[in-house]
Amino acid sequence: LTGGASGVLDDFCGPDHARKVIARQGEQRDSLRFFGLPEDGIQFLRLPEDEHGNLIEGTATEAAIDDLLSAVAPNVVFLPHGNDTNPSHQRTWNIFRRLAEEGDRSMLGAYSRDPKTREMRVDAFVAFGEPEAEWKGQLLRLHASQQHRNLARRGRGFDERILDVNRTIAQELGLASSYAEAFEVELFHPRPADPPTEHDATRRKDAT
Repeated sequence: LTGGASGVLDDFCGPDHARKVIARQGEQRDSLRFFGLPEDGIQFLRLPEDEHGNLIEGTATEAAIDDLLSAVAPNVVFLPHGNDTNPSHQRTWNIFRRLAEEGDRSMLGAYSRDPKTREMRVDAFVAFGEPEAEWKGQLLRLHASQQHRNLARRGRGFDERILDVNRTIAQELGLASSYAEAFEVELFHPRPADPPTEHDATRRKDAT
């Protein structure tokens, strides 16, 4: 949603904000290409950010996300859970839920668990084994700036950090598989129309 430059260290591609944004967008393109999605479907919203590079909640942000949801009309939206230490995750979750609750169509929100999730309910999971984990590790390593930052600050890669969470989920759920993704699911229904008023009835009578 934002440029994503806040997660890029200066020693990765220099201190220039614009270069960091270009690097992050390049990583997104590389990972989507590896995943097998068409590049012509990529849309970078570049929403407003605060001084720390986190998403700013506000009218402009909400309108941009609302326009995207209206244009795409998704049945399911995957996003991080809002009970998270990452401010952008929190704010994205808040905006999505507000728009979904006020919307005029059914939609499913699937909120995923990641290393920064504090706590969440597990309504659904996808289990996977070592071959899929190796594939996912390759996908995660394409986010080179995040791999670099995690190795520099945590001593382990972005790939290891995410797969550790997947391994923990599988253990907590008592699965035979070595790894799993976990989701909290929320179903949104169209907001009911306001009941007709006496004024509406009078207008209909006059029209006839």
